[in-house]
Amino acid sequence: MLRSRLFWKLYAGFAAVLLLTAATVWVLGARRVRETALSQLRANLVASARILERLMTEEPPLAPAALRSIVNDIGARTGARFTVIAADGSVLADSAEPPDEMENHAQRPEVRTAAETGGPAFVTRFSRTVRLDMMYAAIPVPGGGGTARVALPLTFVKARLADLGKNLVLALSAAAVLSLVLGGLLFRAIARPLAKMTTAAEAVAAGDYETPIPHHGTDEVGKLAVAVGRMSGQLRERLFALTEERNRLYGVLSGMLEGLVAVDREERVVHMNGPAGLFLGVRPEAALGQRIWEITRVEPVSGALAEVLAGRAESSREVRLPKPLRERVLELHAAPFRDAEGRVAGAVLVLHDVSRLRRLETVRRDFVANVSHELKTPLTAIRGYAETMLEAKDGEIDAETSRRFLGRIHDQTLRLSALVTDLLTLSRVESGEGAVVRAELDLRGPLTDCIRRFSADCLERGLSFSGDLPAEPANVVGDPEALRQAVDNLLDNAMKYTPPGGNVALRCANQGDRVMIEVEDTGIGIEPEHLDRIFERFYRVDKARSRELGGTGLGLSIVKHIAESHGGEVSVTSRPGAGSAFRITLPRHTSPAV
Repeated sequence: MLRSRLFWKLYAGFAAVLLLTAATVWVLGARRVRETALSQLRANLVASARILERLMTEEPPLAPAALRSIVNDIGARTGARFTVIAADGSVLADSAEPPDEMENHAQRPEVRTAAETGGPAFVTRFSRTVRLDMMYAAIPVPGGGGTARVALPLTFVKARLADLGKNLVLALSAAAVLSLVLGGLLFRAIARPLAKMTTAAEAVAAGDYETPIPHHGTDEVGKLAVAVGRMSGQLRERLFALTEERNRLYGVLSGMLEGLVAVDREERVVHMNGPAGLFLGVRPEAALGQRIWEITRVEPVSGALAEVLAGRAESSREVRLPKPLRERVLELHAAPFRDAEGRVAGAVLVLHDVSRLRRLETVRRDFVANVSHELKTPLTAIRGYAETMLEAKDGEIDAETSRRFLGRIHDQTLRLSALVTDLLTLSRVESGEGAVVRAELDLRGPLTDCIRRFSADCLERGLSFSGDLPAEPANVVGDPEALRQAVDNLLDNAMKYTPPGGNVALRCANQGDRVMIEVEDTGIGIEPEHLDRIFERFYRVDKARSRELGGTGLGLSIVKHIAESHGGEVSVTSRPGAGSAFRITLPRHTSPAV
C-alpha cells in the first residue's frame, strides 16, 4: 500500500493543504500573540510606572534617600528598571545606577514624548547606562512633578514571546500530526482498491492483457473494474489489428528512397521518414508535432502542403534547395488524405531527389556545347584554308603560301587528333573500374620513364628539370599506363606554362599509408578564383594562351579521374607569378611490388 502512487498523491495533497493551513495559522497566530504580548507588556510597564507616580505625589513628599531605597527594592523584586526623573530632567532615583552619576534625562525620547503628549510614551532602544536593549515606558507626573519611567530588557521581552510561540507551535504540531494520521488512514481506505485497479490497467497498457482486474462489489469502483476489464479485451483485439497494419505501413515507408512528409489539418508533422529529414535538414523525431513551416525554410514544401489543405486536389513542383541543406533538386508532389467521414484530414508530400539527373543533363549539355565549340574551331580553320586553296586559280598562290596553308591545316589536324585522343581517354577513365587494368607496381618505374623523357624536353625549352624519387619502394595497385599519362599531363602543363629559365620538379614520397606524387613549377601560376574549377572539362584559365600552346582543356580532368579511379585524389596550390604545385595522392600498397 505504501508503494501506491495514488495513495501518496492523495495523501501528499492533503498533507500539503494541512501544513499550509498550519503555517498560515502560525504566521497569523504568532503575529497576534506578539501583538497581544507586547500590549500586555506595555500595560504592565504603565501599571508599574503608576506605582512610581504615587510615590512621587505622596504627602508629605518622601525624602530622597527613602525614595531611592523604595525604588531599589521594587527593581530588585520585579527585575525591571525604575527611574524617577525630576521636572528639569535630573534623575532623583534609579534602580540600576546611582542617580548622582547619571546624566540629565530631559532629552530622552520617552521623557520628552511623555511631557509633550501628557500620556504614556513607549520607546525601544539601547541603554548606554546598563548596556542593554531596553523597552521604556514613561508617564508624566501631574502638576509638573517630573516623570516616572519603567524599563525591561528586551531579553525578557523576547523570552516571553518565545514561550508563547513555543506553546503555539506545540499546539499546531500536535494538531497537524493527529490530522495527518487520521487523513492517512482515510486515504488508504479510499486509495487501496483504486491502486490495484491502476496496477492492472498499467499492465494492460504495457501489453499484458492477461492480468486480472479485481472487482470490489457493486459500487462505483466495482462497476469501473468491470468496464475496464471489458475495455481491455476490446483494446487487445483492436491493438493487434492496428499493430499489424502499422508494421506493414512503416515497412513500406522505411524502404522508400523518396522522402515523405505527412501533416495534419493544422500543418503539424505527423510522420517524416529518413530521406525527407535528410533533404530538409531536420531530424524526423524532432519534427513530429511541429508545424512544417517552423522546421524548414524551404517555402515550396510548406506551400505545396498548404495548397492541398486549402482544397486543391494535387500540387506538383520542382525546387532547388539552398547550399546550407546540400544543394539538391527535388520534385515535390503533394496530395490530401481524408478521415472516415471524407473530410481532408491532412496532406502527404513526396520528395523525389532528381539532383543527379539534373546534373547529368547539365553536364551533357555543357559537354556537347564544349565539344562542339572545340571541334568547330579547328574544323573552321581547316575548311577556310582548304577553300582558299581550292578556289584559287593557277598561279594565284605561290608555293610558300601553299606550304604555310598546308602547315596550318596540319597543325589543326594534330589539334583535332589530340582532342579526340583526350576525349577517348576521358571516356575510358570515366567508364568505371572495369576499364582500369590493375596490378601491383612500384611507382618509381613509371616515374623514372617520365623523368627520362621530360628532362630532354625541358632542356630544349631552356628549363631546368629535377626528379626526386624515394629510396624505398612506392608500391600502389593500379594501371601503370594510366598513372604515367596522369603524370605526363601534369609535366606537360608545367613545361608549357613555365617561361625559359624556370624550374620543373617531379617528386614522389611515401607518407604513411599514402604515396604522394608532386609536380611543381616556377611558371605563371594560377589566380585563386580559378583553383576550384581547373579540373573541370574544357575549363581554361587563359583560353587564348591554352589554344596557342595546343591544349585541349581535358588534361587536368583526365588527371582527376585517373586519381579517383585509383582511390586517390588530386590537389593544387598556386600563387600567381610564383608557380604551381599539383599533387596526386594514392593509397599505398604494403606488399612488395610484382
